[in-house]
Amino acid sequence: MASILKRGFGLALAALLLAGCTQESAETTARPDPVQIESGDECHVCGMAITRFPGPKGEAFPEGSEKVHKFCSTRDMFAWLLQPENKNRDHTLYVHDMARADWNQPDDRHLIDAREAWYVVGSEKTGAMGPTLASFASQDEATAFTGEYGGDVLAFQDVTMEHLNQGMSMGGMDSMEGGKEAGSLQH
Repeated sequence: MASILKRGFGLALAALLLAGCTQESAETTARPDPVQIESGDECHVCGMAITRFPGPKGEAFPEGSEKVHKFCSTRDMFAWLLQPENKNRDHTLYVHDMARADWNQPDDRHLIDAREAWYVVGSEKTGAMGPTLASFASQDEATAFTGEYGGDVLAFQDVTMEHLNQGMSMGGMDSMEGGKEAGSLQH
């Protein structure tokens, strides 16, 4: 009888320890919440003041870090994310839902999981770096946006560096060199 009690006690203790480890593991892998983009925040990629420009913004919490990288546009967020050292890591990412946010001053209460968002590339709407990717919580809202502003709808995993370079090739360089109208590159 004593050995049965000892074994039962040992199993109960092991279950409690295992439950504690599972709970601790869940706490350490919990996703951080999005944070407010403040007026003095600068883009992690280009160093521009984020809140001074229109269009959707992005945030990334690099895997294993509580530090947040903030981006002046979804285009810059993807440019950072698609770099080889970042591409296959499990970052927590947020973007503005532009069906709910004002294009000129997106409200950070409308930040959504970037991996679940839908993106419009090639629209006539611009952000801090000129062409940007409009982000939406639903595919239907992204499709409705294309009806008014043009572009193509893509899922998060379908965005490539080629999409980021649309409209940025020589057009952006010509603007900076005076080859096209000044002001066509909103930087």
